Amino acid sequence: MIDLSVDVVGTPPDVWTAVATGPGISSWYVPTTVEEHEGGATTSRFGEGEDMVVPGVVGAWEPPHRVVFHGGDAAPGFAFEWSVTPSDRGTCIVRLVNTGFGEGSPWDDQYEAMTGGWQMFMHNLQLHLANFPGQTATALLPTAMWAGPRPEAWSRLLDSLGLPAAPEPGSRIEVTAAGAPPLAGTVVQSERWRMSLLLDSPAPGTAMLAAEGDGEQISVSVWLYLYGDDAAAIAERDRTRWTEWLASGSVAPTS
Repeated sequence: MIDLSVDVVGTPPDVWTAVATGPGISSWYVPTTVEEHEGGATTSRFGEGEDMVVPGVVGAWEPPHRVVFHGGDAAPGFAFEWSVTPSDRGTCIVRLVNTGFGEGSPWDDQYEAMTGGWQMFMHNLQLHLANFPGQTATALLPTAMWAGPRPEAWSRLLDSLGLPAAPEPGSRIEVTAAGAPPLAGTVVQSERWRMSLLLDSPAPGTAMLAAEGDGEQISVSVWLYLYGDDAAAIAERDRTRWTEWLASGSVAPTS
């Protein structure tokens, strides 16, 4: 079981919109649709192609405090329970309980990967509610498999983009690599294999850079969540550019 909580800015109805509705979830996680009632269908799109669309079902719908999504026939046993509890600080506590894991090494690996992923996305939920309340983001989710191990893949990503290896939170950084799409903003978090930014280019928004996994192949991502009237047009312009740029680094570097 994964059990994580974060403190977020917003009233229970505001936070409920972010964790229980399609436009809200799409603004900090992946493009999502939700039929807003118990038994309603959900979809989560993790990339291009129909094989990247994961269906689900609304198992409980109790606005504005509790919603449960489960995998239905596509992923029997998996469930994601979100609860929203107001705090005495004028904020809300968002809690995620993710159940349905089995036992053994493959499950242990999946548990570790999903825990790290949820920590990253719940941090992005905090950024979304604190900086873009009431707005909906357009997401770009380019990902490629790069040669490992993970520390080397992460170092290659930052170096290839012309970004510092360990930027301080609060510092502004900017992509300088030839051929890469524009990307600039203020560092919020900088950890061993991931980084979050508040963007000012190519549009206001958030960005999550990450290298995930272990072994010979590492998943390298530059995920962007853009806001404003031009967000959809910018996302359409840059989606293929980011996909092609990441794909160009997917082979092992020559020595």
